[in-house]
Amino acid sequence: MDPGIHHGSCAPPHPGLGDGPVYLDYNATTPVDPRVVQAMAPYLAGCFGNPSSSHAYARTPRRALAEARGQVAELIGAGPGEVVFTASGSEADLLALRGAVLAAGRPRPHVITQVTEHPAVLETCRALERLHGARVTVLPVDPYGLVEPAALDAALSEETVLVSVMAANNETGALQPVGELAALTHEHGALFHCDAAQAVGRIPVDVRSLGVDLLTIVGHKMYAPKGAAALYVRDGVELEPVVYGGGQEGGLRAGTENVALAVALGAAARLTEAEFADGVPDRLANLRDDLHRRLAAMLPGRVHVNGPEKQRLPNTLNVSVDGIPGHALLAAADPVAASTGSACHSGTHTPSPVLTAMGLDPARALGALRLSLGRWTTSEDIETAATAIGRAATAR
Repeated sequence: MDPGIHHGSCAPPHPGLGDGPVYLDYNATTPVDPRVVQAMAPYLAGCFGNPSSSHAYARTPRRALAEARGQVAELIGAGPGEVVFTASGSEADLLALRGAVLAAGRPRPHVITQVTEHPAVLETCRALERLHGARVTVLPVDPYGLVEPAALDAALSEETVLVSVMAANNETGALQPVGELAALTHEHGALFHCDAAQAVGRIPVDVRSLGVDLLTIVGHKMYAPKGAAALYVRDGVELEPVVYGGGQEGGLRAGTENVALAVALGAAARLTEAEFADGVPDRLANLRDDLHRRLAAMLPGRVHVNGPEKQRLPNTLNVSVDGIPGHALLAAADPVAASTGSACHSGTHTPSPVLTAMGLDPARALGALRLSLGRWTTSEDIETAATAIGRAATAR
C-alpha cells in the first residue's frame, strides 16, 4: 500500500501528459498519480475480499480500508472514526446538507449558504426547500468573491440548523474566512459544513483549527481517481444516512466498501503531506505569479485578475483579457488546455455565475480564463502557455 512516499514528493513522469498541450486545468480534475495507481492496484484483483467478512480473504482489505481512513484523517487533523468514504464530492455534500437537516427534525429548518457555492450545494439546498420545507438563505459575496462575516451574522437565527460555505472557489481560488464564519455559526447553535474540494490537497486544512463540523474531500482534485471522496463528520454530529442498508461507513452510507478507491484516496493524502513538507504550494504560487507577469508584459493594460490577489489558492489564476472572449482566446491558443469562467449552452456563451455574483460586467466575465496549475506544471509549461495566450490575444 506504500505509494512511494519515502522517495519524497517528486512525482514520476505522467503517461497522460507527455505529448499533449500544456495542462492548466487542475481545478477541473487532476491526473491520477502513478504512485496512487500502484497503491490501489492490488485491491482491484488479488485482494478482492469483502472487508466486512470474517474469513481470511477479508483481512487484508479490512486493514487497508482502516489504514486509508487513518491517512485521510491525518491529512485534515481528524480522527479515523470521523471519516466517511463516499463516491463523489457531490454525494458528500448531499450527506452533509440533507443529513443535517433531516436529523435536526424541525418543521421548517433554516439553511444558509452563499451565492458562489458549487452546484452540488446550491442544488441540494433547492431540493431541501422543495422536498423538506427548508428555508434557505443565499448570502451575497463582495467584489472579491468573499462572504462578509457580518452578512452571515445578520442571517443567523434560532431556526438555523446548518451553514454551508466552501473553503476555496473553483474558478477564482478565493479562500473564504471559514474559521470566522464557523465561529459565528456555533454562537447560534448551528452546524457548519465546508466543501473543501478545491482546498484539501492544495493548502493545509485542519478541521480542528477551522472549527468545522462537516467537511467535503474530493479525490480527483488531489491526484486520486474520480469516484474517491470522503466527508469529515465531527464526532457527536448526527446525520440522516444518505444510503440505507448494511450499516457500512458508520451507518451513514450503506454498500460494500470500494477498498481500491479508499486506498487511492489514502495514498493521495500521504503524497499531499509530503508535498506540503517540501514546500510545493510555494512553488506553485511562484509559477502562477510568473504566468501572470508574463501575460501582463505581453498584453499591457489588458490583463485583469478576478478575485483576491492574496487570499486565494496558490495554484489558481483567473484573469480576463480585454478585447477577446475567453472561449475564443483558448480556441486560438492551441498549446494550452484550460477553462473559461463562462458556460456554453447550444453554442451560446453566457457569463460565469460566480463572476457575475462578484459584480463583474458581462464583457469582463466572458473574457475570463481559469488557469490552474498542479503537480506536473513546470516553468517551461508556464513560458509556453504565456506565449501562446499572449500571441492569440495580440492577434485580435
